Amino acid sequence: MAKAHVIRSEEEAVEVARKLAASFGPQAGARDGERRLPAAEVAELSASGLLGVTVPARYGGAEVGVATLTEVFRALATADASLAQIPHSHFVFLDALRRQGTEEQRSRYFAEALGGARFANAQSERGGRTIADDATTLRPRPGGGWLLDGEKFYSTGALFAHRLVVRAVLGGGPPPPGGPPRKALAYISRDAPGVTVEDDWDGIGQRTSASGTVRLRGVRVEDDQIVPYTAIFDGPGTYGARAQILHAAIDAGIARGALEAAVAVVARARPWFESGADTAADDPLLIQRAGELEIAVRGAEALLREAAAGIDAAERDLTGDTAARASVATAVAKVAADRAALEASSALFELGGTRSAAASLNLSRHWRDARTHTLHDPARWKVQHVGRWLLSGTPPPRHGLL
Repeated sequence: MAKAHVIRSEEEAVEVARKLAASFGPQAGARDGERRLPAAEVAELSASGLLGVTVPARYGGAEVGVATLTEVFRALATADASLAQIPHSHFVFLDALRRQGTEEQRSRYFAEALGGARFANAQSERGGRTIADDATTLRPRPGGGWLLDGEKFYSTGALFAHRLVVRAVLGGGPPPPGGPPRKALAYISRDAPGVTVEDDWDGIGQRTSASGTVRLRGVRVEDDQIVPYTAIFDGPGTYGARAQILHAAIDAGIARGALEAAVAVVARARPWFESGADTAADDPLLIQRAGELEIAVRGAEALLREAAAGIDAAERDLTGDTAARASVATAVAKVAADRAALEASSALFELGGTRSAAASLNLSRHWRDARTHTLHDPARWKVQHVGRWLLSGTPPPRHGLL
């Protein structure tokens, strides 16, 4: 892996992201249509220095705020939502290190991130009653260390990772009284013996996000590769909000990308004969629909910025109240971005007419990406938490998805 550029400021981070987006966008439709995984683009992302922008300043990073990181993701997703999702977990697990890692772990892994190393998740499992249930286990190894066994799915970016971050139950001891077993994160090498990553993701959307299966069979894990996970939620924090705001940024990017595609297809569309217009862009009903879509997308973008600013503010003055407010604002932004992405990606065909449905244009990727990514965690539950907060002041739960 070539040495990565080191980004020094928030302004540079946004500038680099926008330049990469402009480079990645033109071939995004072809990559999706051919399901061609973006190996070259991911390597370029590493070399750009973007993967190290949240590293704290005392470890050599730019330590950019959530508002800046959110804009980075929105810009990338406007061009290619699959590609934008690949580094999502990378930043989430750097945040976990910031909160729970030892000094030695932070120094080691932050240096890797600044060098362009990619961290990917191995969290969700297909089994279990809910997504919160994990069967993957870390068991004490005779003589010291641990053995890791299990199977993970939806492991976005794992095919491109240098390190996999595996969520697992800590075995070998009694569970805490009256509570679920404690969990930890294992930061392991992608190439460690016993690790298999399969390219078996077959979703209708986010087709090139490399979200396949990770199988773990007797993987040796040392103590210094283990970071507590459950403890992240023992008190008020912004871990979940930071993760969710990046998902919202991806959805807002999908919405803006779909609307930009709609503008392009309107330029090639014919006006409806009853409109009396010379061009489709002069059709008053299309003008009305376009205006409605712009309002919806801008609204989602504004709520995204508001929530990101709220998370940054909460991290400067962290209390139970500021953390709850940041989570509620993030939930609002996520619901709005979900809705905007689904509406804009569907309505672009209304604006473009029958010609826009041609398979050769592959405009369906915007809707397929939106429909797939917005399933990540249910918006309906976010609405519930927002409503409870409004009516009774009930703070949202601490579980990483708010």
